[in-house]
Amino acid sequence: MHRATARDLFASSYVNLHVRDAPHAVEQQVRNVGLVTFDGLDSRDAVLEVTSRYLHLSAHRDSDPDGLTVIRDTGRHTRRAGFAGLGHGELAPHTDRSSLPVPPRLMLFVCAQPAECGGVCLLTDGQAVTSTLHAHQPEALAAFSEPQAAFFGRADGVFAPVFAPLPGGRFSIRLRQDGLVRWHPFTRTYLPNLRDSAARHQQPLELHAGEGYLLDNHRWLHARTAFLGARRCYRALGNPRFRLPRGFPPHDAPAVPLETL
Repeated sequence: MHRATARDLFASSYVNLHVRDAPHAVEQQVRNVGLVTFDGLDSRDAVLEVTSRYLHLSAHRDSDPDGLTVIRDTGRHTRRAGFAGLGHGELAPHTDRSSLPVPPRLMLFVCAQPAECGGVCLLTDGQAVTSTLHAHQPEALAAFSEPQAAFFGRADGVFAPVFAPLPGGRFSIRLRQDGLVRWHPFTRTYLPNLRDSAARHQQPLELHAGEGYLLDNHRWLHARTAFLGARRCYRALGNPRFRLPRGFPPHDAPAVPLETL
């Protein structure tokens, strides 16, 4: 059996941004699977140019004036809730800006300088997670779909489901697993199911300098391994400049067999 490597997901999701029909290919792939990988962005200006093609940028607490956030180990944010991305430790699967009433739809992420060791991106398709829970723990999926399944953020955060039901049987996902989420008592029983399913469907994505991805932040969870060295990446958050239907279809992905959970 083929064992997934840290380059498989990059190759299977790749779109060449430097050809004439790239915009159509990117938009279609984001609509269909929620993920595009690419290369050739060897400067901050190149990242901003591609960002401007596909996103209406949203400002972030940690972003610079041009809207990009530099993701690196600052040496000041270790163990601070909500700042783990600016350390060197591992990150659990999550979506960005989960404490907003409507989190930004897209995230663009580009590696400027890889780590000396570690720092591998880990991506999980939320469609696969809902498929597995629907097939094997439907009560867990129902609990995490309740409007008050969790409270995300600080005092000004929001109650929200992990899997928000949308018209047409579609879903969107939001998740965080740090000190800024409080779980409703009826969901705590099912947290191991959720975490196990997210881990089972996790796919490694190793990025070289100039490589990156664009993902649907309402569909894909992202995480990373711990790292050593001066890893530096650029992140942009925002909403699409192209038509993108709300959510994703629920159960098209193959479910993980129950005995493997």
